Amino acid sequence: MLLYIAGMTASFPAIRLRRTRVAPWSRAMVAEHRLTPADLIWPLFVTSGSDVEEPIGSLPGVSRWSVDRLAAQARAARDLGIPCLALFPNTPRELRSEDGREALNPDNLMCRAIRAVKDAVPEIGVLTDVALDPYTTHGHDGLIDKGGNVLNDATSRLLVEQALVQAGAGSDIVAPSDMMDGRVGAIRAVLEQGGHHDVQIMAYAAKYASAFYGPFRDAVGSRGLLKGDKRGYQMDPANAEEALREVALDLAEGADTVMVKPGLPYLDIVRRVKERFEVPVFAYQVSGEYAMIEAAAAAGAGDREALVLETLLAFKRAGASGVLTYHAPLAARLLGA
Repeated sequence: MLLYIAGMTASFPAIRLRRTRVAPWSRAMVAEHRLTPADLIWPLFVTSGSDVEEPIGSLPGVSRWSVDRLAAQARAARDLGIPCLALFPNTPRELRSEDGREALNPDNLMCRAIRAVKDAVPEIGVLTDVALDPYTTHGHDGLIDKGGNVLNDATSRLLVEQALVQAGAGSDIVAPSDMMDGRVGAIRAVLEQGGHHDVQIMAYAAKYASAFYGPFRDAVGSRGLLKGDKRGYQMDPANAEEALREVALDLAEGADTVMVKPGLPYLDIVRRVKERFEVPVFAYQVSGEYAMIEAAAAAGAGDREALVLETLLAFKRAGASGVLTYHAPLAARLLGA
């Protein structure tokens, strides 16, 4: 058998691609991609009360934490080498409203959580969700009219105020996840006017109307509240070219980084965005993806640690600069071992 490479011929077994795979030291030396704790962002759910750790049934191993217990989580992240936390509030039902006005309260659950983390571990990054769904009684990411349609421009005006409140509380990265048109530019302008020049915007640029979000809605208390669905503003899973248009618009409006959500089912989008724009791209390994790995491991269908590390490495291979994942503490421990 002859192999033809760059005009040269060699007979088998002169060329054996397995040679560099045989020893661990060699595999490490020729690895094309590497995963480290610095690639991870750890999402945390915040709830009211004190001294609360509240397990989330549909997310085994994940809990909601009261503000007073966030400092310990932040210190654990720092010690594991995880550089950033993403915060999501479970707003009490009595503080939710049709217009989600609690999002603008500078002493709301999110803002108290930001301050708690930054006071305890100032060197760790804090990413905050900019959207109204944790604050509305109807579960949508924005204001709705009498017909249940989400109002783009009216919503964007509230999102601008919400981002400014979060930046004032100490957020390092505001992350609009609502998918309203034009909101990134409006947020950037207000942040600049308010002196928050160094606050980053990570735009949920390609957020799909996915079936993988169910456990997240349990975690933030919006399960059962949603009237209708979100397909009128989140992306159609059938579309890829549209994702590139969304990313282009958000970057033009001032986004520093962009996100693709969900993660593994949309690795093709991660790759295309990275190749087209050559900017930092993040992926969110969402709650449904996490739950599937946990269920597979619990059923004996695969080794949990191996599944976690392989899926996270797939994001890096596709071009992601980092990954938001509920498996961040486990992955960081494994990578640091």
